[in-house]
Amino acid sequence: MQEDNREITIIGFGGSLRKGSYNRMLLKDVQRLMPENSILEITDISKIPIYNEDADNENNINIVNFRESIKRADGFIIATPEYNYSIPGFLKNAIDSVSKPADKNPFAGKPGVIMSASMGMLGGSRAQYHLRQVLTCLDARLINRPEVFINFAPKKFDENGHLTDEMAVKFILELLNKLIQEIRLERSVQIKI
Repeated sequence: MQEDNREITIIGFGGSLRKGSYNRMLLKDVQRLMPENSILEITDISKIPIYNEDADNENNINIVNFRESIKRADGFIIATPEYNYSIPGFLKNAIDSVSKPADKNPFAGKPGVIMSASMGMLGGSRAQYHLRQVLTCLDARLINRPEVFINFAPKKFDENGHLTDEMAVKFILELLNKLIQEIRLERSVQIKI
């Protein structure tokens, strides 16, 4: 089987608009943890308008750019906090906006992972559960293990925004390696075909 060594590009986006967002810090730290020959590009989804089904066919530049960045990427990472036991509304809105109408859904068949940083004890686990349901509906190919929940987030990042929780870093590295392996395997199958 021939191996494809082209660089792998992952698109990352977060579920928090807060200036000091722990999930944004998490994504930035994940950039430095990416496996060899892969990169994480972080995209801003704060300008995605409120989803309105009447506007499905309009070409809002923020929606178009977000959708295209997902399509071009080999995979995706979502880092989200938990709001009221679930997904932040603006994150769900952004996902709805780029995946409607269904023939424009950029997540179909796309490998991805979810992680979360939260100030609470459960580390965003309930938000991840709901987000997994949404992405399953969109036919994304999620790598589910190991799960990355960073609880008590204010205590887990240093003054430079680097994650200090060694177990979390270990799980992140394992999850990233699985994501990259999945993408490389898919590429090798495409080459074989």
